[in-house]
Amino acid sequence: MLMKLLILSCFILSFSCSSMEYTKTVDYVNLDKFFGKWFVIAGRLTLFEKGAHNAVEEYKWNENKDRIDVSFTYNKNSFDGKLKSIPQKGWVYNHNTNAHWKIRPFWPLKLDYLIIDLAKDYSWTVVGVPNQKYVWIMSKQWKMNDKTLSLIIQRLDKLGYRIDKIKRVPQKW
Repeated sequence: MLMKLLILSCFILSFSCSSMEYTKTVDYVNLDKFFGKWFVIAGRLTLFEKGAHNAVEEYKWNENKDRIDVSFTYNKNSFDGKLKSIPQKGWVYNHNTNAHWKIRPFWPLKLDYLIIDLAKDYSWTVVGVPNQKYVWIMSKQWKMNDKTLSLIIQRLDKLGYRIDKIKRVPQKW
């Protein structure tokens, strides 16, 4: 039990401590276009995502609960590794842009989730957190060539978002 409390405390502190808060988001997100399945292509991932292969995040509107149901699944450490699932709940925090959400991976946490870049055709997106510790580059397709990924990372750099230590997530479907 003590170990779980230590891990939880470290997780909370890693989201709350920062030397530079980043609050910019895209101007507007059409949620109907955004919802659905996204393949996690690259990022600076959380401790829980370490060793993720075939990582997929899916967003669905739960009308009964007036929230976003988030399903995150991946294979642990290899393409045929144990399938892990992390269900989460989300709420749109900024209704003017729909680009700032609050995500609850588990109670009592409710973390900021910023949509900081998005392709005009909704083919890829970038999600980050205010302290810039974590960032996820996601695509509607499981494949993304190195050139496209590099251009997205360059866009992040121009936006003022930290791009250090971004690593590709293995995808093979």
